[in-house]
Amino acid sequence: MVSQEQRRRQLAREKFLRQQQRRTEARRKSRARNAVVGAVLGVVLVGSVVSYTAGVFKGDDKKANASADVSPSASAPSKAPDPCAKPAKGAVKPLSWKKEPAMTIDTSATYTMKLATTCGDIGIALKTAAAPHTVNSFNFLAGKGYFDHTKCHRLTAEGIYVLQCGDPQGTGTGGPGYTIPDENLKDKSLKGSVYPAGTVAMANKSQKHTGGSQFFLVYQDSPLPPSYTPFGTVDAAGMKVLKKIASAGAQPADPTTGNTAPNATVVVNKATVTKS
Repeated sequence: MVSQEQRRRQLAREKFLRQQQRRTEARRKSRARNAVVGAVLGVVLVGSVVSYTAGVFKGDDKKANASADVSPSASAPSKAPDPCAKPAKGAVKPLSWKKEPAMTIDTSATYTMKLATTCGDIGIALKTAAAPHTVNSFNFLAGKGYFDHTKCHRLTAEGIYVLQCGDPQGTGTGGPGYTIPDENLKDKSLKGSVYPAGTVAMANKSQKHTGGSQFFLVYQDSPLPPSYTPFGTVDAAGMKVLKKIASAGAQPADPTTGNTAPNATVVVNKATVTKS
């Protein structure tokens, strides 16, 4: 005959097991949900961030932009005063090349990139040794004035938190005419499929080795699969600029491109890469 104490213990064990099963199931669903969100975000990012090529995104050019849509859906509509100045005089140069530029950088040297934007200067320490093809390409493009007067066309504020730039067309589908290989995908900063705030990475077309000129700047830790070349880190002053841009919010998704443009007028007046 089972005593009351034994029965009490048995009921306690059964309750504990039920709790553990519920927790295990909840964790499983959460992992599955995060995996799906990460995959969707990745595609979007690649399309948009890389949108040219991803644009952190839509399949062909449009798919790349979709993937470049670093976020799964459009940012919630919000409106705040434009915190940025008027763009400098000038126009985007219609430049294109058939092949990746020859390697001209010194991979043992230190390189930095400065984006002089309408919202303030964003300094970026480049990971030359870890991502030589990417840094060499940016050195080449900046030297040609490729990024000058280009608009940062996407700001995501749901799921992932990035500002995407580098498309001379401003649609998420433009690029330099060539692609570069993925690099540095095992960077020690990428832990748990999260791109930490301050990361600068390439966008792509949701496919390997499809990076072009579009890139994204992470202003808040963002869950993304390690598929986007991390090639730089934003400095402290640049992070303040990114936060200012993010605080102004984003516009509703464009029905044609799917882009959620920042409310702030973010234009790269000039981009420079410097060896030190």
